[in-house]
Amino acid sequence: MRLQLIAAVSALSLAAGLAGATAAFAQEAPVAAAPAGDVTDAQLTAFNTAMQKVKTVTAAVQGGTPTAEQQAEMAAAVEASGLGVEQFNAISGKVSSDAVLRARLAVLDAPASSGVAAAVTDEEVSQFASAMVKLRELAPAGGATPTPEQQTAMAAAVEESGLSRERFNEVATAVSADARLRARVQLADARRG
Repeated sequence: MRLQLIAAVSALSLAAGLAGATAAFAQEAPVAAAPAGDVTDAQLTAFNTAMQKVKTVTAAVQGGTPTAEQQAEMAAAVEASGLGVEQFNAISGKVSSDAVLRARLAVLDAPASSGVAAAVTDEEVSQFASAMVKLRELAPAGGATPTPEQQTAMAAAVEESGLSRERFNEVATAVSADARLRARVQLADARRG
């Protein structure tokens, strides 16, 4: 069972670009199947809590085999979160393969927003994300200054999103300064597919 935990940590670490100590264990035990239905925010929060501790333990392994004590510490962290090891592994498998779930996890993991960012509604986040997709398509290559025609098309794309240009600029400024708001925009992008 502990090797399954390590396999899940390995899969998540690889998906998150944190390949390291437990990669060799990914083939030793299959990750449990994902739970039926969606992962709730409460389950994702518990998973995130456990994962923070598990990552700390796996960082100490440094490419070697985890000791029995380290494996027990990882299992205890998972169980202390309120999840069983099998449920943790199932959620880990889903997080590894589901962009929306990874984005939800990033939102939970980001510090709380404050100021302007805290006042941005979910609808505005969706509108902003939609406008950004269009703006990326219209933007000149290599960071060149947009032509007057491109500027007009970009302004129209913002307004078509439902945001005023002024509100779009406020949200854009807040996104650049606020990790949680950036994560919320990434979640809106992931949900759009």
